[in-house]
Amino acid sequence: MPHAARQMKRLPEDIRKRIDGAILELSDNPRPAGCVKLHGEANAWRIRVGDYRIIYEIHDAHLLVQVIRVDHRNSVYR
Repeated sequence: MPHAARQMKRLPEDIRKRIDGAILELSDNPRPAGCVKLHGEANAWRIRVGDYRIIYEIHDAHLLVQVIRVDHRNSVYR
């Protein structure tokens, strides 16, 4: 099971629903207002959902958005 999916299973249900909604919105607009490109990474971006962060990659050539990490803001960048 991918790392992000395992992280999602550990989250409380209410937060998981909010994050699921944000991830689904990425399919329509992978660069929504408030997203930030991460320095030192070729395709990595971040969006905020409350105190949680979704780290994802955008592959425009394949029309693919791949979620890499989902975690609390204190530990997502470690």
